[in-house]
Amino acid sequence: MIQRFQYLTQDVDEITHQELAEIACKNGIRWVQLRVKNKPFDEYLSIAKDVKKICDKFQATLIINDNVEICKRINADGVHLGKQDMQIVEARKILGENKIIGGTTNAENDILELVEQGVDYVGLGPFKFTKTKNNLSPTLGIDGYKNILQSINNQTNIPIIAIGGININDVNNLLETGIYGIAVSSAINLSNNKEKTIAQFLNCFS
Repeated sequence: MIQRFQYLTQDVDEITHQELAEIACKNGIRWVQLRVKNKPFDEYLSIAKDVKKICDKFQATLIINDNVEICKRINADGVHLGKQDMQIVEARKILGENKIIGGTTNAENDILELVEQGVDYVGLGPFKFTKTKNNLSPTLGIDGYKNILQSINNQTNIPIIAIGGININDVNNLLETGIYGIAVSSAINLSNNKEKTIAQFLNCFS
C-alpha cells in the first residue's frame, strides 16, 4: 500500500541518515525514502543496510532514492526514480513485479507516461522552492496541483504525492486539491523538535 504521508531522509550536518530514519520510525512514520546524495556506492550501500534494519524493526516501508542496484542488494521495498535516473521499464525488469517503483515529474503529460511505464505512484512537484534538490523544475503551487489533477481526472487513479518545500501550514490546502498524499523532507530534518513536527504532520492524516 502506498502511504499518504511519506518521509525522505537527506544529508544533514551532525545527524546521520540512520539517526533520521530511527527518529522517524520511532515517532510513527511508516514510509521512509532513503535519499543519499554524492556518496560512493559502498557508503550508500552501508547506510542502506542500516536503515533497512531500522525500517524492518518498525515494519516501515523502505524506498531507495535513485539507486536500483542498492534496492535489489538489500531487498528494500522499492525505489524512487527521477527523470534522469533509470527508465521505469528497465527498473521493473531488474526488481520484478512485487517491488514498489515511484517516479518524479512536474507535468501532466509525464504523469500519464509514467503510468504507462508501470509506476506504482508519482511524486509531483516541486510545490515550492526547496534547497534539498538541485536543478529544480518550475514550482507548481496550489493552483498547479489543482490544474494538473483536474486535467488527468478519469485518466488514471495512480496515487500522486505532492513534494518540494512542504511545511505543516501547507498540508490542508494541498489535500484539498485532491492530491493523494505528501512527501516531506527538510521540514522534519531541519526541525529543532523533530518529534513534535512529525506528530503535527501525522495528525493531518489521522
